Amino acid sequence: KAARASLEQQRNTYANQLRSLQLQVSEAYYQLQQDEQLVRVYDANLRNDLVILRDTLDLKQAGLVPRLDVLRRRAIQASDEETLIQALADRAVARRQLAVLLNLPASVTPTPSDPIVVQPRWPLDLEASLLAAYRGNPELEAILATRTALAQQSQATAAGLLPKLSLFASGGGSSSQTSLGNFDIGGGGCCGSTALPLSTTNSWDWSAGLTLTWLLFDAGTTAGQARALAKREAAAAQQYAATRNDIRLRIEQAFFNHEASLAKLSSARRGVAAALEAFRDVRLRFLTGLDSELNLSNTQDRLLNSQVRRLNATVNVNITYAKLLRELLPMPRDPNLPIQPQLQLSSSPVTQP
Repeated sequence: KAARASLEQQRNTYANQLRSLQLQVSEAYYQLQQDEQLVRVYDANLRNDLVILRDTLDLKQAGLVPRLDVLRRRAIQASDEETLIQALADRAVARRQLAVLLNLPASVTPTPSDPIVVQPRWPLDLEASLLAAYRGNPELEAILATRTALAQQSQATAAGLLPKLSLFASGGGSSSQTSLGNFDIGGGGCCGSTALPLSTTNSWDWSAGLTLTWLLFDAGTTAGQARALAKREAAAAQQYAATRNDIRLRIEQAFFNHEASLAKLSSARRGVAAALEAFRDVRLRFLTGLDSELNLSNTQDRLLNSQVRRLNATVNVNITYAKLLRELLPMPRDPNLPIQPQLQLSSSPVTQP
């Protein structure tokens, strides 16, 4: 029974590790998508810098802006170029991290071929998510199987202190035949007769009895082992309660952050639209001499920040969605079974990459 419980514990641990691996792959993939998009955003911002710098130089030659504006634009361009260089490095690191996680050859570099798609709102409320996460959770089932195995081992160890009565019985038999030669001489040696009798011997042996074994003294070694296993069993019960609380906290954090990310994404989209329109107006005013280069730079920074915030909110929506899936996603407990990460939450299936 203890061996069967240990096997069940290993199977549930395997399923829980698959869930963790699924989340790691999703997070690494979304991070690579984010870094890929950041490179595009910073590259577009650097191209805007070059265009604005060219316009500023033209205005400087016409005597419409001071030399200070040209120097400020060159400094801004250099700073944005450094940001793009770091974004390229972050993208390369994210690619290698995903490749290592997927155990790809060193010659293969993964790249996200599809654009970022926002996951929908989580279809369950918080209470339903918690109930679904507790039901058949392999992380909790593994702890229960461990507790069962420890209980069986404790009983088996404690049984070593009890007297043992054994019944034994045995039986057997044997048989043998012996040939005896006899030769007589008669008639003055001219004649004789020979007799060859057979001798048969049979034997049987039977035994039965009882054996009593009782461990009278072992310096408390067996009793100590039994107490240690019992304490480990009690610790497993405490671990079950703590793990259940951890699962609840993970779900609550992912659920609230998912709702917040959706709200932030809606706000960030409005911010990008307003900042883009403001940047176009300020740039036209700058070209006509109605606005300063400083105001143009500040408006450009607000546009860049709003685009980055929108991207971060989008990725956070997907990551928090993946964290919620991690707690509910069904996984096989047998390594020989195929992995199909699909969860039926409503009328339509919910999947993740």
